[in-house]
Amino acid sequence: MARATVAVVKAKPETVIADTARAMRLAGYEEALPPGKTTILKDNISWHLPMPSANTTPWQLEGVIRAMRQSPGREDLVAVENKTVVTVAEKGDVYNKYRPLYEKYDVPLLFNFRGDHMTWRIYEPQAEMLVLNRIFPEGIRIPDYFHGKNIIHLPTVKCHIYTTTTGAMKNAFGGLLATRRHYTHSWIHKTLVDLLAIQQEIHPGLFCVMDGTSAGNGPGPRTLVPVRKDLMLASADQTAIDAVAAKMMGFDPLEIEYIRVAHERGLGVGRLDEMNIVGDVDVEKESWGFQVGDNLASTAGDFIWFGPLRPIQKLFFHTPLVSVFVAASDFYHDTFWWNLKGAKVYRNWLDESPWGHLFEKYEPHFEREG
Repeated sequence: MARATVAVVKAKPETVIADTARAMRLAGYEEALPPGKTTILKDNISWHLPMPSANTTPWQLEGVIRAMRQSPGREDLVAVENKTVVTVAEKGDVYNKYRPLYEKYDVPLLFNFRGDHMTWRIYEPQAEMLVLNRIFPEGIRIPDYFHGKNIIHLPTVKCHIYTTTTGAMKNAFGGLLATRRHYTHSWIHKTLVDLLAIQQEIHPGLFCVMDGTSAGNGPGPRTLVPVRKDLMLASADQTAIDAVAAKMMGFDPLEIEYIRVAHERGLGVGRLDEMNIVGDVDVEKESWGFQVGDNLASTAGDFIWFGPLRPIQKLFFHTPLVSVFVAASDFYHDTFWWNLKGAKVYRNWLDESPWGHLFEKYEPHFEREG
């Protein structure tokens, strides 16, 4: 495995577009993304509501678009979004202020769950799969549109209730797996490794730009506490950038299964001493003390995905009973938790953080009351 390069640069609201481009250059985006190919921008809508640190930021998206448009042969961009049980993509790209940017820069917006945009077809990976061929014995289906295109993942630095951290590797989960991807939760770490192997087969170039301007502490990817960190990260190695983010959050990257297994299988670099870490930050000295913790959703999920109810999980999630869990999750996140905590966190971020001030400058204006 070649030595990975990860850029970690300081960012300011006044210069974040240039800061993003600098991170991309330091990480070698032009070498990683072959010219003459369409490049998919895979934003990260962990929640359609504008929870700080949960979702791709508009400046992260705009910075990447502008850098790509200024690079010869890499101007052809398309955005692809997906939905989950607790996100509505059409709301997310408006509430998180992506839609006006796609319109401003003439970037087509496609949805992987719409049949008029792309078709899901069985793909036979060349790499040995760890779990996906067992979870989906009828065949692993991925969008036909993804084949032969570069991809840039746009996650944020944050914790995750099931994978400890989430970033570049997890961002492929929604894009490459259809609405039955919840079948994989009991084997989520190995699923992410399988998806990385598939990505390396179907995409001529992979790259990631990760936003750490406000990093997410707590039971993510939605119910988070945003912590100001003023960072942008970039790398062509999806495992390496996740490892660096994990280290800064205060976790041992190789104790996180998806990072360790990807490293062991030669799909990326998980050891910091085998990377070139460039930019403005001494990553070895960073340890923010983040903790994942639990919320109501993760507590229920632990019982079903990993606990005593695991042997009968198919009863809950492979039958019409799944609609009950979808409705419960929707109510918990969008109604209960957002109104109890999330809206206040969002308002305080808008008032107190310079990144919240920048968010308000982007159109459209999301109601402060949530």
